[in-house]
Amino acid sequence: MGFSPDWLALREPVDHASRDAALLAQTVAAAGQETLVLDLGSGTGSTARAFAGHAPAAWGWRFVDGDAALLQIAGEKHPQSEQVLFDLGNIADLPLDGVGLVTASALLDLMPRDWVDALAARLSAAKIPFYAAINYNGQMRWSPASPDDAGVTAAFNQHQRSDKGIGAALGPISADETAQIFAAHGFDVHRGDSPWQLGADDTALHDELIAGIGAAAAEAGYKDALTWAEMRRRTVAQTTGYIGHTDILAIPHLTGE
Repeated sequence: MGFSPDWLALREPVDHASRDAALLAQTVAAAGQETLVLDLGSGTGSTARAFAGHAPAAWGWRFVDGDAALLQIAGEKHPQSEQVLFDLGNIADLPLDGVGLVTASALLDLMPRDWVDALAARLSAAKIPFYAAINYNGQMRWSPASPDDAGVTAAFNQHQRSDKGIGAALGPISADETAQIFAAHGFDVHRGDSPWQLGADDTALHDELIAGIGAAAAEAGYKDALTWAEMRRRTVAQTTGYIGHTDILAIPHLTGE
């Protein structure tokens, strides 16, 4: 489930531009002027940079990840932050002391249902809001279209449900499942759309993405996936792509409500 710093840097501008702006603002309002944010699966700290210019300067950041090299980069980019090397599967020991908001980006679709349920239970008990952005929702389309687009998407979605190291991932149903789980644990859940809309300025990202989609779809058994990817990579500069994502904000009910 590891990711290279180069891939994370390549996707960061599109991730930031794609976030639902209203939900981002609602998250800031829910967390307040002074808070410590725990960012799950933080990578190099992209979530903190997404909040730059939106969140109060008084916010502190605790980056939590299982990759020491990515955490080192996060610390270099955010010298005032905390970096915690942590097994993300171990929700019971998540360091929530002093935390007023938990965030995650491009993470929920990699996680199994019981992990999300355990997280919701812990955050419910602690009365901590949860903001999770850029969760893949199963929708992909390209223009011009190809006869293989639907088959590749179906195979890729199947691959996304495979075990990423801690159980069968939610993949494209992660937003829907997370919303239901957090609601069942006493949260008010809000959603926003955050699709990647890839065009001529995003060819490097689009090319890498198509290669990854093709490889995953081939691994899932779609026989023409690599041919599809080869064709799309040759014409990526003349292609637009839509990759659907959903953002979620879950706010706990206050005691007595």
